[in-house]
Amino acid sequence: MPQNRSDRSPSASTPSPDRRRIDGIDAARALAVFGMFAVHLGVVSFGLLPEEQGWELHSLVRGNSSALFAFLAGVSLALMTGRTRPVGGDPLRRAVVRILARALLIGLLGFVLDAFAVPVAIILTYYAGFFVLALPLLRARAALLWVSAAALALFGPVVSFLLRAEYFPGGIRTSAVSSFTEFLLTGYYPAITFMAFVIAGMAVGRTDLTSAVVRVRMAVGGAVMAASGYLGSWVLLYPLGGLDRLTEAENPFLDGRPLSSLDPQYAEDLRYATTDHAHSISGQVPTDSWWWLAVNTPHTGTTFEILEAVGQALVVLVVCMLLAERLPRLLYPLTSVGRMPLTVYSGHILVLAVIVALHPDGSASGPWYLELFILGALVFASLWRWGVGRGPLETGLGSFADAAVSFVEGGRSDGGGLGGQGPGPGAAPRAD
Repeated sequence: MPQNRSDRSPSASTPSPDRRRIDGIDAARALAVFGMFAVHLGVVSFGLLPEEQGWELHSLVRGNSSALFAFLAGVSLALMTGRTRPVGGDPLRRAVVRILARALLIGLLGFVLDAFAVPVAIILTYYAGFFVLALPLLRARAALLWVSAAALALFGPVVSFLLRAEYFPGGIRTSAVSSFTEFLLTGYYPAITFMAFVIAGMAVGRTDLTSAVVRVRMAVGGAVMAASGYLGSWVLLYPLGGLDRLTEAENPFLDGRPLSSLDPQYAEDLRYATTDHAHSISGQVPTDSWWWLAVNTPHTGTTFEILEAVGQALVVLVVCMLLAERLPRLLYPLTSVGRMPLTVYSGHILVLAVIVALHPDGSASGPWYLELFILGALVFASLWRWGVGRGPLETGLGSFADAAVSFVEGGRSDGGGLGGQGPGPGAAPRAD
């Protein structure tokens, strides 16, 4: 019976527990992939859920799935470069070459997938850039990484707001990313704020994820962060009047009049329209009012959104690690998807391209599509892992990275390979 070496029972050659693959990370990554499916396909594709519950699920995963994936990329970068003890010297140089090689191929694949013109904001090219930006932090310990993530979460949104207001107003987007300015500031996943997810994930990857104490701290800290992001935004928008100030800025016809001067029902309708606008943002907030930095809706890149998303990612990761350890057979299909995210993600984009091409209205979804996509991914990934092992695109990516190391070192082969939990690419929807 074919069997992947990483799935065999422990033996004398099995890595020590602190080096063994953490299946919970794969399970969490699979959930992020399925969250992307849900947003890409839209509420109309949810066959099991009524429309109201479908919108609730859509709101839950939109933005959070891409943030979770970026967070897990950071975790994987830390695991690739020494886990709790960052590597240095030759091992670090080899790791940097591998990461750059991965970034190159993932970025190129992102451009290729974007050329299919599927109505999805491809994140792969951004993702490749995130890897490069993370390189200076590969030797940092958890404490410094947490400080860096916090600083970026706190100051990144403000710097982005100032730069975009003065120099880089957002324009019409013709692709997922077409310029450095889009990558850094004005795109779907701007690095100036999105790197906070990656660096926070690196900080987590520098801790002992097998420790019960560490997991409790992660769960409690994640819950506190998520609650702080929600409550902080709520206080600013409602008791302190931020939503009314935003609504007044969104409706110039008020000509300086306060919202309270209007008919109460009409004023409430205007507030609802502003809230709806906040939920439709894809990348960064408008710059017509500083109060936009008080919102916490997905893809706004505010401090409150980052707090919520990182907090939720911490809790999801802890739960997935616990379940994967206690129910490994039950979660085998889910962890299989998480072991080949590049293959599954790219495959679903290609299937969407075929659907769009064949659909008379150019639609990318239909009834029960979400369930069929998820089932197809689970079955394919499970069978491939059982029969072959590593995902097809992951195998190619690893071979290219190994070849790059050999080339840089003048033909000397590094026997370590790419056995660590390397970062899987993530994507987000229209924007997720």
